[in-house]
Amino acid sequence: MTHVVTEACIRCKYTDCVDVCPVDCFREGPNFLVIDPDECIDCAVCIPECPVSAIVPEEDVPGNQQNYIALNADLSKLWPSITKRKDPLPDAEEWKDKVGKLDQLVR
Repeated sequence: MTHVVTEACIRCKYTDCVDVCPVDCFREGPNFLVIDPDECIDCAVCIPECPVSAIVPEEDVPGNQQNYIALNADLSKLWPSITKRKDPLPDAEEWKDKVGKLDQLVR
């Protein structure tokens, strides 16, 4: 199994998770992070680091966010690796509790 970055990350992009990943499986897009399922070793150290609870084990992805499993896999092939923590997006605090953000995803 792997872990999946879900909707909560969109327009926030907190990168606390990146610092603790032992295998550098995170990929960075303009306003979202994804996990490369081929690199993730299912260690779960990233889960408690996410301040918006955007990372979940694949088997625990909520039904209304199942599309994020494929989205992580697809975008991880296109986006570059991120291995160091960065500041969140400037308006992350404004977006962190919003839902229905898929239309905000910049690919």
